[in-house]
Amino acid sequence: MEVVIITGLSGAGKTKAADWFEDKGYYCIDNMPPALIKNFIDLSLAGAKNVKKAAFVIDVRGGRFFGDLKYSIAALEADRNVDFKILFVEASDEVLIRRYNETRRTHPLSVAAITKEVIEEERRQLSELRAYANYIIDTSTLKVAEFNSELDRLFTRGSIDKPFVLNVMSFGYKHGVPLETDWTLDVRFIPNPYYVPSLKKLTGNNKKVSQYVLKHDISKEFVNRTAEILERLIPYYIKEGKYSLTVAFGCTGGHHRSVAVANEIYRIFTEQGRRVTLEHRDL
Repeated sequence: MEVVIITGLSGAGKTKAADWFEDKGYYCIDNMPPALIKNFIDLSLAGAKNVKKAAFVIDVRGGRFFGDLKYSIAALEADRNVDFKILFVEASDEVLIRRYNETRRTHPLSVAAITKEVIEEERRQLSELRAYANYIIDTSTLKVAEFNSELDRLFTRGSIDKPFVLNVMSFGYKHGVPLETDWTLDVRFIPNPYYVPSLKKLTGNNKKVSQYVLKHDISKEFVNRTAEILERLIPYYIKEGKYSLTVAFGCTGGHHRSVAVANEIYRIFTEQGRRVTLEHRDL
């Protein structure tokens, strides 16, 4: 079982790191008492649903429980079933103070405004743990995408596979445009099967409707060009730290044209071996 402890200074980026690990398929738990880590691992290995990768965010928020961490580390290092790593994130005092002032959050070691003295005390409490760390990342000058790239380099072991998910959706404009989409594409320019009596009561999931929608030259060109631009842009979304894209195709009622086009885009990218989801919102 792969286990990563994410720790470091408050405001340095532990939450962003946890988001990255969760996107990579890790079971993530924030602020778990260190003494319970070994129990969780034992239960996971013995359970029906075997958790193969887990990440735990642990820091000074744990209060008196935080002192148990060194014993938990020793137990993990001695466990042959565990591949164990510690990631420590930090940043300069000036950057941490600015981040706290921007978010207006309270530092776990202070009830008032954050100061350099508070940060130095946290550094002191974490110094022993920092010495144990396998990886230390200073996020002072890193954008989120750059931070994610550094995590890719350290933890994906050279793998070029990305957990990118393309979410394909169909909808009807008369029911409202979905708010969760990144791309919204109008396919109402395609001849409407609704006005063909034998197709009116069917949906785009029906082979006859699909053939009618996709037989037109403009439909073929639209699908091919949309697939082509998606293929070209997905690597750039990944580079910028985005691991999913939702593309919605809309027609009048969301029953015929949008469904057939969404199905075809889903088919194209599924055959490429990509991770794709499909939803027909208004069927």
